Amino acid sequence: MAPLPLFLALVLAVSAAHKAQSGARLATATARLAGVSPSAGQLLLVVAAAIEAVAAICLVIPAATVAGALIAALLWSAYALALWRRRGETLDCGCDFAARPRPVGAGQILRALLLAGLAAVLTVLPAPEGVPPAEALLAALAFLALYFGASELLSIPHPAWRKS
Repeated sequence: MAPLPLFLALVLAVSAAHKAQSGARLATATARLAGVSPSAGQLLLVVAAAIEAVAAICLVIPAATVAGALIAALLWSAYALALWRRRGETLDCGCDFAARPRPVGAGQILRALLLAGLAAVLTVLPAPEGVPPAEALLAALAFLALYFGASELLSIPHPAWRKS
């Protein structure tokens, strides 16, 4: 197992679990982000969580890694598009563990695009040989910690260093 597909699988699995755990808040966020009714937002939330779970599983199965990466790239691209359509609007996009209504900006959009890009790159990379599982897991967890840290930095309301 390589660190990159494992990292992407962890992001997807955490996201799917988060949708299951915080369904009421995220259904509202999904409906607002997608511009649909609350009942349609609930349905979209369940579908998104299912797609994330399937992609995460595929990413950890060597024979299905490319399929999982393609599914993940398409899903994160759809998230980026939805965020781009709502740029500048103040809302809880559901991107974080806590409700943080704020204007949708470049940070949220670029985060989704970066994940989509990493997944897209994974579809063309050859499978690495000989990466010890423990090292791959530790590297993936380190990337996940950095990802969560970057997410927290994006949540700072008006830092002097950020222009969006």
